[in-house]
Amino acid sequence: MSRKQRMQALLFTCLLVMSVLNLTPVAWGFLTSIREPVDAFAVPPKLIFEPTFRFHREVWIDRGFWHFLVNTAIISTCAVTISVSIGTMAAYALSRLRSRLARGLAFGMLGMRMFPHILLAIPFFVIAQFVGLIDTYTVMILAIVALNQPFTIWLMRSFFEEVPRELYEAAMIDGCSPWQTFRRVALPVVRPGIWVTTLFSLLLAYNEFLLALVLTRNGTKTLPVAISEYGAEDISYWSLASAAAIGIMLPILLFMLFMQRHLVRGMSAGAVKG
Repeated sequence: MSRKQRMQALLFTCLLVMSVLNLTPVAWGFLTSIREPVDAFAVPPKLIFEPTFRFHREVWIDRGFWHFLVNTAIISTCAVTISVSIGTMAAYALSRLRSRLARGLAFGMLGMRMFPHILLAIPFFVIAQFVGLIDTYTVMILAIVALNQPFTIWLMRSFFEEVPRELYEAAMIDGCSPWQTFRRVALPVVRPGIWVTTLFSLLLAYNEFLLALVLTRNGTKTLPVAISEYGAEDISYWSLASAAAIGIMLPILLFMLFMQRHLVRGMSAGAVKG
C-alpha cells in the first residue's frame, strides 16, 4: 500500500469514527422516541422492543407542536430572506472597496457577532417591551437579522472577493451601470455562495433559543423553546422531547438534501481562483 493510499485510509477511518460519534445521539434519540419509557430507560438497555409512534402523535397533534413549527418557519424564512438580501448587497460593496474604512467596518461587524447573546437579549427585551412588540413575529425577525447580519456579510464577502475584477471591468466597458454589474455579473457568479449563506443563516435562525425564550410567549413560541419545557421529573417527557427533536431535524435535513448540489458547488467555490 502506497503512502497516498495509507493517508486516504487514515482519513476515511477518522471521518467514519467522527460520523459514528455524531450520529449516535441522533440514533439514540430516535430509538427513545419510538420506545415506551420502561423500555427506553431500562438497565441494561433493551435491544428488542415493540415500536410505538404514540409520542410523535402526541407531540405534533395532541400538544399542537405544529403551531410552534409554523412560528419557527415564519420567523426563520423572513429573517433569512432579509439578512441574506441585505448581506449580499453589503458584502458586494465591501468587496469592491479597498479602503481602510471598509476593512474597519468589516472587523467592526465581526466584533459585534462575537458578543455573547445574553448581553444583547436584555436590551432587545427592554426595547421590545417599550414599543409593545413582545410576543410578535416582528421583534424576533428583527433581532435575528441584527445578530446574523455580520455573519452573512462576512461569508458573502469572501465569495465576492473570489470574483475576478476583470469581469467588473468588462461589464463597465460594455456600459453596465453599477446596479447592472451587481445584478447581471456578480450575482450569477456567486449564486452557489448565496445558497451556502442561506443554509447557514437558516440553521442559526431555526435553532435560535435565547432570543426566542426572552422575546416570545405562547403566541409566537418557537420549537427550541417548546422542547425545553419537557424533561425533568416526568420520565415520559423525555420520550416526548426525543420525538419533538427528531421532528425538528426533518425540515432542515430535507432542505439540505434538496440543495445538496448547490451546497457542494458553494463549498468548493474559491478553491481555484481566476
